[in-house]
Amino acid sequence: MWKTVLRRVLIMIPEIIILSVFVFILAKMMPGDPFTGSITPQTSPARIHELKVQAGLYDPWYVQYGRWITNLFHGDLGISYQFKTPVADLIASRAGNTLWLSLFIVVLSYLFAIPLGIIAGRFENSKSDRVIQLYNYISYAIPGFVFYLLGLWLFGYVLGIFPTSGSVSIGAGSGFSYVMSRIYHMILPALLAALISTTSTCQYLRSEIIDSKTQDYVKTARAKGVPEKTVFNRHILRNSLLPIAAFAGYSITGLLGGSIFIETVFSYPGMGLLFINSLTNRDYSVITALVLLFGILNLIGTLLSDIILSIVDPRVRIE
Repeated sequence: MWKTVLRRVLIMIPEIIILSVFVFILAKMMPGDPFTGSITPQTSPARIHELKVQAGLYDPWYVQYGRWITNLFHGDLGISYQFKTPVADLIASRAGNTLWLSLFIVVLSYLFAIPLGIIAGRFENSKSDRVIQLYNYISYAIPGFVFYLLGLWLFGYVLGIFPTSGSVSIGAGSGFSYVMSRIYHMILPALLAALISTTSTCQYLRSEIIDSKTQDYVKTARAKGVPEKTVFNRHILRNSLLPIAAFAGYSITGLLGGSIFIETVFSYPGMGLLFINSLTNRDYSVITALVLLFGILNLIGTLLSDIILSIVDPRVRIE
């Protein structure tokens, strides 16, 4: 297995290089420049020209790319012109919020999706299955941001059960009260995101269970007189859960880079909200760093999913 992991890591190196080139080129194609968000109408053209010369913006693109990559290896992601702080420190201050929210969403999604998928797959075409399928169809039809806005309006403003913004209450203090305040602020966005993301996992598990019912090893077990409960638990369910377990790594890293809508709607101070604010204010240093980070996280998520699958499925380890 470790040889496979090492090979995948080595393959990721050229992928990250290609990704960095695309990110750099796209950043250069964006309107404006890194100083767009920091200059004022009173800034003279001569001063703007001087800033561009100091930043090396008139150098050939490959020279600028080499300088950018060199700085990345030294942990220098540039300076945020919006927040007047190093980009690395800014992202680090937001990454924890996004990480905990993503973990919360993944845990809730699996708590919802696995029981629903088992019921729908085991009792195919029953009333329970039809109800679950109806829920899945509705979830697919409603855009995520619309669902978030409805949930925020109902539970945040109308009922006033949950907070509508932030990650912790003012004056929460420290210790247990601080932790509970953070959890309290994550419940509503995590719950709404989990209800949306549950659909794909539930549908996939249902399909896996239905497909496993027709396999030869299941028919053989039934022909030998093995009780139906044992057949389902030891043969059908166990094999059907293997791909679902493998999705965990990709789900977490995918949410780290895909929490833009939920964080924006709830004004949750994570990397997604930081990305939107940076786009609005044309803070290019932050934008390029986050896009590159999101791409790397997706590559890491794929690798983690393969590792998890090789751990839970002996057939993959043998191969």
